[in-house]
Amino acid sequence: MKNVSKIALVTALGLGLAGPALAQATHDHGSMSDKEMGSMSSMKPDPKDNASTKDFKAADMAMMKDMDVAYTGNPDVDFRTHMIPHHKGAVAMAKVALKHAKDPATKEMAQKIIDDQEKEVGEMEAWLKKHDK
Repeated sequence: MKNVSKIALVTALGLGLAGPALAQATHDHGSMSDKEMGSMSSMKPDPKDNASTKDFKAADMAMMKDMDVAYTGNPDVDFRTHMIPHHKGAVAMAKVALKHAKDPATKEMAQKIIDDQEKEVGEMEAWLKKHDK
């Protein structure tokens, strides 16, 4: 990938900070190949990983795969078709946090993310359906 190091991308994703700009950066230069996906070693399962790390890695990998969506040239459609898997990935990570986190503030934030992002996914999916996309 040009201009975006894989380490920075993985770190941002792991922190839940990867916004549309990073998602866009991975797609501007074409789809990520299996080789590129496989080289993201910090996302690879490791037998030494604890349960939460295994769950976070699974959520990260699924999100990265699901975000590999073709662009249509229609910014209204492209925004939604790329944000939907991004939001679903955030929901998956938040569910991991609910399952494993100990801090009540973390659990509260995770639940808020689930509630907000599931609502937004529904709104985006409804828009796409309404506009036959």
